[in-house]
Amino acid sequence: MQELEALGKERTKKIYLSNGAQEPLFGVATGAMKPLAKQMKIDQALAEQLYATGNYDAMYFAGIIADPKAMTAEDYDRWMDEAYFYMISDFIVAVTLAEADIAQDVADRWIASDEELRMSGGWSCYCWLLGSRPDHEFSPDKLAAMLETIQAEIHDAPPRTQSAMNNFVYTVAMSYVPLYEQAVAAAEAIGPVEMQREGKKSSTLHAAEMIRKALERGKPGFKRKYVRC
Repeated sequence: MQELEALGKERTKKIYLSNGAQEPLFGVATGAMKPLAKQMKIDQALAEQLYATGNYDAMYFAGIIADPKAMTAEDYDRWMDEAYFYMISDFIVAVTLAEADIAQDVADRWIASDEELRMSGGWSCYCWLLGSRPDHEFSPDKLAAMLETIQAEIHDAPPRTQSAMNNFVYTVAMSYVPLYEQAVAAAEAIGPVEMQREGKKSSTLHAAEMIRKALERGKPGFKRKYVRC
């Protein structure tokens, strides 16, 4: 905790707070954690201790050094219980889960939960999975049905779930070649989505525009080598 505190920057802290983080936190940029992560390596016991502090930076670092395959579904549920805003649910818990063998099973359950951050985390986990794992690990029928669900429900979903759903449509188009055409069609059918955020101006999500811009830079089939930093 002392080493993380030393890496904190007031400007970064203000950015995190403006996005929904709460005290306690230090404001550590994710890139600044990499040297410390190399020093600590994977340490599930320490990860649990850090996550339990409730300090946002410590929780993020916990996700970096956690052992995803050593965590059970109950462990991931417990972490999600403590995720109080989307940067924890989608960028710590979902990212860690994406490296576990049970990822799809847990994410499916979260998506069906009707709880905003659980649903957001579940959809986001699929984005991390699709962007890193080979296409053959997924059922095209299942993903097609998920696209249909999003097309029917995204406009009435909670804000953070809308964002994760929108990212899912984009990710299927750009990272899962078998359903490229269906994802593009779904994005066009969905059109712009107005995301209303409490205390902030509304923002417009548009998967079709995101896909068009991405295609200007490259073709579908993107896969990243690592999920966690």
